[in-house]
Amino acid sequence: MTNDMTQGKPFKLFIWFSIPLLIGNVFQQLYSMVDTIIVGKFLGEEALAAVGSTGSMFFLVNGFLLGLTSGFSVMVAQRFGAKDEESVKKAIASNITLTVIVTFIVTVVMLLLKTPLLKLMNTPDNVFNYANTYITIIYAGIFTQAFYNMSAGILRALGDSKTPLYFLIIASIVNIVLDLVFIVNLDMGVAGAAYATNIAQGLAAVLCLVYSYRKFHLLKLKKEDFKVPASYYRTHFCIGLPMALQFSITAIGVMTLQSAINIFGSSVMAAYTAASKVIQLVMQPVVTYGVSTATFVGQNLGAGLYHRIREGVRTITFISIGTSILASAVLFIFGKTLVAFFLDNPSQEVIGYATQVLNYAGIFFIPLGLIFVYRNALQAMGQSFIPMMAGMLELVARAVVAYTLPTLIGFTGICLADPAAWIAAATPLIIVYFIKMRKVEQRMAVEGNSKTL
Repeated sequence: MTNDMTQGKPFKLFIWFSIPLLIGNVFQQLYSMVDTIIVGKFLGEEALAAVGSTGSMFFLVNGFLLGLTSGFSVMVAQRFGAKDEESVKKAIASNITLTVIVTFIVTVVMLLLKTPLLKLMNTPDNVFNYANTYITIIYAGIFTQAFYNMSAGILRALGDSKTPLYFLIIASIVNIVLDLVFIVNLDMGVAGAAYATNIAQGLAAVLCLVYSYRKFHLLKLKKEDFKVPASYYRTHFCIGLPMALQFSITAIGVMTLQSAINIFGSSVMAAYTAASKVIQLVMQPVVTYGVSTATFVGQNLGAGLYHRIREGVRTITFISIGTSILASAVLFIFGKTLVAFFLDNPSQEVIGYATQVLNYAGIFFIPLGLIFVYRNALQAMGQSFIPMMAGMLELVARAVVAYTLPTLIGFTGICLADPAAWIAAATPLIIVYFIKMRKVEQRMAVEGNSKTL
């Protein structure tokens, strides 16, 4: 069922909408972690370093497509909030068309660029072949990620956060089983991990698309629904492209950091990979709040309920801060134990490096959480330029710290790169959001309740 977020208490709406999203995100991270654990336990440190080193390359593509499909779903949420069923269908149809075209182009381009990128990132010789094999298979199956993100984004724009969850849980279980079969039983190496990921995500995409088509009236599109005015495509790109570029800019920053990490060798690479997986797991609640914020703001924008936007963003801000403090405590208390899951008999050196990464990340978790809230709020309002510029600041901060501080303070400089990036991105997002809301309220006082932001 769909969920109208233009009525009811924001706190209750956020909690009930976020819970299925959070469970789904945690499952997604868990099967990604199982991927990493199985690779580390059964294939060794070099294979783990290789898979970890390609994470930023995967995020470069998947982040771009995720940003694009998330942007495309903003119009769906706005039209749904405005109770305009015909426009909702056309927004969905144009979303599907653009996703198919862009995904094909991106796949071809990245398969051609993968090897030069690995070299550019200073990938060590002893892990290069592992990394090249893994990312080739992942890139070839990137369409599975794109179609799942697209269908899940459409459903969430309509207020349904449960359907994507169910199929993601199924995919998580399938991924773990395939990991064990391909790596342990069939001895397929890192290729097995890549195939398992693609097959599981493809299953989630197919199930989500088929079920949604059969279940939801709004998603039963006809041929005439695809006869969409050019204005729909322009609006999709005006919102989606900056969001996609913002994700890509972030990914480039992560790739820059990874290239600095690679210089330290495979032990540090393995430690950072394990620590990153732990961080990604504990940050899932704030990621979820970002998606909830986008849906809430998008629907209330379409309904012209600007006072609810301010109230909702204020509520989710406090929730995010509280959750970030709790996540930091988890890293400080359980970080070393969680890292140990990823390697068979890890050395104290590897554990030490990983723990150091977790400790510095935990100190700065609050600005990380605020990035997701205010970036998604602005994007749901159709304000894409500032989030993209915030992404640029994030890239610059991460790159500057990664390539200057390590020469002065060693590995600690690497640990400070992400926190510096988070602060650089969060600051302009928060400032611009409050400026924007103040201007809207002033204009409303003069002109009355206008739906134009």
